[in-house]
Amino acid sequence: MPSSYNFVKTVFISAILLTALHVEAANYQVNTITDTLEQPWSIAELPNGNGFLITEKAGRLLHVDHSGNATAIAGTPDVFFKSQGGLLDVVLDPEFASNQQLYLSYAGGDADTNRTTVMRAKLSGELLSDSETILEVQPSKKKAAHFGGKLAFLPDGTLLLSVGEGFEYREQAQSLNSELGKLLRVNSDGSAPASNPFPKVAPRVYSYGHRNPQGLVVDPETGTIWMAEHGPKGGDELNRIVPGTNYGWPAITYGVDYSGAIISPYTEAEGMAQPVMYWVPSIATSGLAIYRGTAFSGWDGSLLTGALVDQKLYRLAPEGNGFVQSEPFPEVTGRVRDVRVLGDGSIAVVTDEGAFFHITSKPLEHTAATE
Repeated sequence: MPSSYNFVKTVFISAILLTALHVEAANYQVNTITDTLEQPWSIAELPNGNGFLITEKAGRLLHVDHSGNATAIAGTPDVFFKSQGGLLDVVLDPEFASNQQLYLSYAGGDADTNRTTVMRAKLSGELLSDSETILEVQPSKKKAAHFGGKLAFLPDGTLLLSVGEGFEYREQAQSLNSELGKLLRVNSDGSAPASNPFPKVAPRVYSYGHRNPQGLVVDPETGTIWMAEHGPKGGDELNRIVPGTNYGWPAITYGVDYSGAIISPYTEAEGMAQPVMYWVPSIATSGLAIYRGTAFSGWDGSLLTGALVDQKLYRLAPEGNGFVQSEPFPEVTGRVRDVRVLGDGSIAVVTDEGAFFHITSKPLEHTAATE
C-alpha cells in the first residue's frame, strides 16, 4: 500500500483518538451574542468595530452589532430558498475600507433550473447598491442540493468559489466541460484569469473532483488554500488545494452511498490527490477558518471546522504533515454552520439553530504563592 495511504490512515486514527481532548480549560469565555437568527449561513466581520454581516438562507443579509441587535440590509438578490438552497456566503472585498464592496453567493433560479451564483454590490449604510451578477455556474441543474457556495480571496485579489456537484450529477465533478464539483477562480469582475490551469477547456476551473465543499479558507501568511467537503456516508475530506489537481470524487472516496451501496471500490488512484484528512463516519464538516494570532496560545496555524452531524466545533492542530483533532469549546453546541477568526484573535460561530457565539480568550487566574 502506498505511503500516502498510510499517512492519511495515521492522521485519521489520531483524530479519532484525540477528539475528546480539551485544551486550556477555563482559559476562554463563550458569549451568546444572539440566539434568534433564522438559519444563518455565513459571517463577515466589518472593520472598525462596526459589527458583523450575517446571511440567512431565506435571503436576508443582517447587520448585527456586538450586542446582538440586527438590522436587515435592503437590496439582496432573489434566491432559490429550498433545502440546501438560499443565500449562502458573504465576504468583503480586500479593499472594502475604500470601496465598500462585498460579494454574496446564493442559489439562483428555481427547482428545475438552478445554479450557484455570485453577486457583487456596494454597501451603502443599510442598503446594497450598484449590484451586479458576476458569476453563474454552468450548467444549471435540478433540485436543491450541493451548491457549495463558499467564497475566499487569494492574495493576488482573485476570488475563489467552491461549487458542489449537484448531488445527482456527481460524474460531472470529473468533467472539465462542467463547473459542477469544482473550485472556481475568477477576477473580482467574474472574468477568468489567464493563469488558471485550464484556460482553453475550462477557463474558470481551479481544481476539480469535489463533492460539496462548504469550508474554504486561504492562509493569510502562506497563501495556502484549504477546502473541506462533505462526503456521502463517510468520507468527508480536508484538502490542500493545488491548482489543476483532481481530488477524485466520485472515482475515489472513503465513503459509501447513503443506502450502503459502493460508490467506488477505490480509495486512491494515480493522478488523483489524497485528502490531508478524512472522517469516517462523517462529521459533516461545514465552515472552515485558520487561526493566525496569539490570543489563544499555541494555536497559530490551527484550523477550525464546524461539524453539522456531531454538532460541535473542532480544532485541527498541525502535527507533522497533518492535523490532530480536538474539541476546545464544548459549550458551543448545535449544527455549526460557519466559523471565523476575527481581527482581534477572537472567534465567531453561527449554528443552523440560530445561535451566534463569540469566543474570547481570557488570562489564566494566578494564585499568589505562599511561603
